[in-house]
Amino acid sequence: MTNAMIIGGGSGIGLALARTMLAEGMDVTIVGRSADRLAAAQAELERAAQGKISTVPADIGREEDVAELFARVERVDHVAVTAADATGVYGRITDVATATARAMVDTKLLGAWLVGKHAAERVTGSITYTSGINAYRPNGSNTIVAAANGALASLAYGLAIELAPVRVNVISPGWVDTPVWNQLNIDKQAAFAEMAERLPARRIGTPDDIAQAFVSVMRNGFITGTVLHVDGGHRLT
Repeated sequence: MTNAMIIGGGSGIGLALARTMLAEGMDVTIVGRSADRLAAAQAELERAAQGKISTVPADIGREEDVAELFARVERVDHVAVTAADATGVYGRITDVATATARAMVDTKLLGAWLVGKHAAERVTGSITYTSGINAYRPNGSNTIVAAANGALASLAYGLAIELAPVRVNVISPGWVDTPVWNQLNIDKQAAFAEMAERLPARRIGTPDDIAQAFVSVMRNGFITGTVLHVDGGHRLT
């Protein structure tokens, strides 16, 4: 039995979550599309882990991968989905390729649905998805991302009823300093400084901030069908 499976655990928020859970002695399986990235993450995590770390390469946009992933696991306490691919999805709707938009939806929304479908008989505690501030504060250059993230809330509401007593929730981060920003053609540090001035929290989020939110939702047996906003007050600005 695995304490936690983190899909998208090879970098960013997922990697921080794996590190947090392993430090507490949990057994963690991290899942991702890149075998090289998983190997690097495992090598890093093993240096300080108290629990056992294992890796499985899989693409949650492919049903056969998701089915095989959960067929390998007899029982898992918690599943967290942090997988995302922002390549090519930012820009005006007329400039984003339809194939790119479909790939985003396949991973972010249908991939999340496939996890719910194939984890249903395996997970005993909770499933937690990752949404984002753009679902609530779109800016005109992230429309397909906003749509996919917004739909995750409705997916979680439905699954919280259908999979009960397994709990299903969504963590919605604000701006967080993760490698995904390196895929965007912007001055990251200037953008972060400007956003930090606007936020009530007066800073950009860290992967550890979001990891702590995941753990709190996983541990609280009375939270289900909920979107937890961890955004430094971004929705208020």
